[in-house]
Amino acid sequence: MSYSRDVYQTALNMLRRRRDEDEAELQRRTNDAMSRLPQLEEIQRKLQRIGLNVSRAVFDGNAEQKIEELKNESLRLQKEKRALLKSAGLDEDELSERYFCPACRDTGYVNGEMCVCHTELLKEITREAVRRNAPLDECTFETFKTEYYPGEAAEKAQKIAESCRRYAAQFTPSSPNLLIMGGTGLGKTHLSLAIANIVISRGYSVIYGTSQNIFSQLQDEKFARAQSGAVTERGVLETDLLIIDDLGTEYKNQFTAAMLYNTINTRLLKRRATIISTNFTFDDLERDYDQRITSRLTGEYSPLVLEGGDIRSIR
Repeated sequence: MSYSRDVYQTALNMLRRRRDEDEAELQRRTNDAMSRLPQLEEIQRKLQRIGLNVSRAVFDGNAEQKIEELKNESLRLQKEKRALLKSAGLDEDELSERYFCPACRDTGYVNGEMCVCHTELLKEITREAVRRNAPLDECTFETFKTEYYPGEAAEKAQKIAESCRRYAAQFTPSSPNLLIMGGTGLGKTHLSLAIANIVISRGYSVIYGTSQNIFSQLQDEKFARAQSGAVTERGVLETDLLIIDDLGTEYKNQFTAAMLYNTINTRLLKRRATIISTNFTFDDLERDYDQRITSRLTGEYSPLVLEGGDIRSIR
């Protein structure tokens, strides 16, 4: 799964904040309990001394016997502490640390393997990045309706939707590239985001943006105008799935033409899946883009063509 360094760092920062919150909450509960039960402080000090004495006993000749005595004393003190807490109506584990994820203790790893909570954070960070640019949560295969498509166009749209659903369910970074075509308001963005929803939930990284936004942000990065969290060239080239929406709306100049070609070509060489949607026909693409780009779009992308009028306006 090729998440960007920024995504990984954001997840690690969130895990670190969880640990800080765990410790702060433990300290708050400890202070509260000791203010109500002053004798707890002495028990805690004795338990801490036992821990130090165990370390020292390792170097003694009678370490095994001494450690057993210390262990028994620790058990006695812990029992006394639990009884004291219970008598005050507090939980027996009131002075134990409580974690958001007990499995990894909010470190993000269990026995050197990434914890489920860590992978879920990576997914949610990816979702949030897409949400900033599009209505991700609203665009699912369940909410894609074909009743407003005329005649045979409805049947064709349904088949395309089913094909996109299979694509998402079977997705790997080396999946085929898709070129979703059709007029305004036919559901191209909806289908792209429905794919993104499933691909993200399966643990793959996704970058989504309109052609205009992606290449504008890449230009900002190129000329040192990028802000934190913006799309980066490295992310665009390496993410598991790149979705470029509304190809043809970007401001066309030498930079965007070169960046579009580099994005398409590099991802083909890396065998990284890309989905491009556009209102353009093949003739429009050949009119606005040079042959290096159009030959790759026509030869390396599977076309899915939606037909009919603007569904948004009909609804």
